[in-house]
Parts: sequence; C-alpha cells; structure tokens
Amino acid sequence: MAPMGIRLSPLGVAVFCLLGLGVLYHLYSGFLAGRFSLFGLGGEPGGGGAAGPAAAADGGTVDLREMLAVSVLAAVRGGDEVRRVRESNVLHEKSKGKTREGAEDKMTSGDVLSNRKMFYLLKTSFPNVQINTEEHVDAADQEVILWDHKIPEDILKEIATPKEVPAESVTVWIDPLDATQEYTEDLRKYVTTMVCVAVNGKPVLGVIHKPFSEYTAWAMVDGGSNVKARTSYNEKTPRIVVSRSHSGMVKQVALQTFGNQTTIIPAGGAGYKVLALLDVPDKSQEKADLYIHVTYIKKWDICAGNAILKALGGHMTTLNGEEISYTGSDGIEGGLLASIRMNHQALVRKLPDLEKTGHK
Repeated sequence: MAPMGIRLSPLGVAVFCLLGLGVLYHLYSGFLAGRFSLFGLGGEPGGGGAAGPAAAADGGTVDLREMLAVSVLAAVRGGDEVRRVRESNVLHEKSKGKTREGAEDKMTSGDVLSNRKMFYLLKTSFPNVQINTEEHVDAADQEVILWDHKIPEDILKEIATPKEVPAESVTVWIDPLDATQEYTEDLRKYVTTMVCVAVNGKPVLGVIHKPFSEYTAWAMVDGGSNVKARTSYNEKTPRIVVSRSHSGMVKQVALQTFGNQTTIIPAGGAGYKVLALLDVPDKSQEKADLYIHVTYIKKWDICAGNAILKALGGHMTTLNGEEISYTGSDGIEGGLLASIRMNHQALVRKLPDLEKTGHK
C-alpha cells in the first residue's frame, strides 16, 4: 500500500516500467545476441567461415584419419559420376591438346563431374589444405558438400587413434578419372578415381577406387590399410606392367635386362598398374611383379599408388632410384619404377638404360 497522502499515477508507473525495461535491454542485448549466435542464429562467434564439420576440422591442424575417411568418400562419389556418365553413353568427349608423346589428351564430362564432387567434398571438409587436381575447377559450378564426420568402422579398426598434422604441411592430389583414353574406348577395368594426401611432400594417404567393380583400396603410412601385398613375386623373370601407349620402349629394354621369359603387360591407368602389384580381390585385375614407366608422368596419377605401396613396405621411385616429392611441379621427368617385396635398389641398378630412355 502506498503511504497515506501519496497517490500513484498509473501513467507514471507505466513510464517508469518502460524506462526500466529499456535499461535492461541495453545491458543484456549484446550478451543475448552472442549466446544466440552459438545456436546458429547469428553466425559463428568471432567471425564468419564455413559452418558444421568443416569448421571443426579446421584450427591449424588436420586429423589424417579423418582425411582418409573423406578421401575414400570422395573417390567413391567421384566414381559414381564416372560410372553414371559412361553408362549414359554421352561422354561429351573433347581434347585438351596433345601429350608430350603426341597423343590426344582427352577429357569427358565424366572427368569434369567427378572432379567437381571430389574437389568440393575435400575443400568443404578441409578448407585450409592445398588441393591439386587434374581438371580445372570452375567457380560457377561450386558446391558445398558436407561430410557427416563419421569415420567408417574398417578405418577405425586399423587406425585406432587420431593422427594430427599441421594443415599447412598437407597437399592433396586428386585424379578424378584415371585412364580417360581407355574410358572413351569403354575399357572399364582400367578406370580409377584416386586421392592422395602428402605431408611435407611425402605421400602418407592413398585411395584408389575402381568405379565399375566398386572396389576401393586405401592405406595410411604407419597407420593401416585394407589391402595387402601378395605372398610372392618373381624377381628373375618378372611380369612387368607398362603403359598401353608406350610399351615398345619398355619392352625392348626389359627383355634385354630380364631375358626372353619376361612377360610385358600393357595396361591403362597408373592406379590400375599399382593395383596389379597387390593382392586385389577383383577378377578383372591383372597381376604383375613390377610397374615401369619411362616418360613424363603427372603426380596426381601416381601419388595415391605411391602412398599405398609405401604403407605396405613397397617402393615407387624415379628410374634412378630417387624418391618423388609431391610438392612443387605437377609432374616428374625421370619415369618411375614401382615394386614390393623386392630389393628395389638392386632393380634400379639392374635397369640403368631405362633412366636414359625416360628423357626421350
């Protein structure tokens, strides 16, 4: 009850209450807006940027186990596009020009659409890493493809704990459609999609996916893999897998080095050739003991296979035995020699003429 003799005006009380509410709003509006932003109503605290899993993956480091999971998913999704376009039989084939050897460097809509899926899934998930890809990325076709942050059980089983590295040390190499020439000829068994992750130039994660048999091989150096080497290899009279378009040069020197019992297997696609050295449960996959290439080759063609071989104790080097760095230029001049469960350096010494051939 108000003191005797003092009468409260309803209008005055209303004005006083409104003034009080104004003061409270001024004091707490900034605080409340900041809290609401945590729930996605006002963007992320402290600035913009991608929301969801991509932001969580950022922060100066990346987890290689997560990168492997996304790389597998990217290779599979890219492979889905490759298969869909091939089965539609509308490839929109065109030439990007000539290779150094004078062959047509072909591109199809399978290359383009696979590249878009693979690139933007990796870029959205890991925005702070460098990504090198064989095909041009058109900003007009940009997609935001989110990863659900689930690591498959087969990866968790092999790699139990996170493996973090600085994001700035990572380079990703994408091949959205390996063996495009064979793809246009409908030689489907040679076709792969590949992702490789290099840390400080060294290949540490490799994924090779075969879209038409839906087989995927992956491995992490010092981590684990879902593929293994075969139990034995023929080092004396090896089966050698080589490029379909450049087998003549290799065949001449290989027969001279290993003898007339050596078998030469012409094949398309660097990914297919690496799988030929491994124990792959794919009936369409040929088997070889060595993989030799004698001319210029792009790094996105070989990085994934290099990582897988390295993880399994194998080797991929230039023909003179030098390790391949996955930084800098897009390709290597010195050809390559790939082997597993063999004396790699002894093979390098045994093939001196191939290194010279590689510069022709």
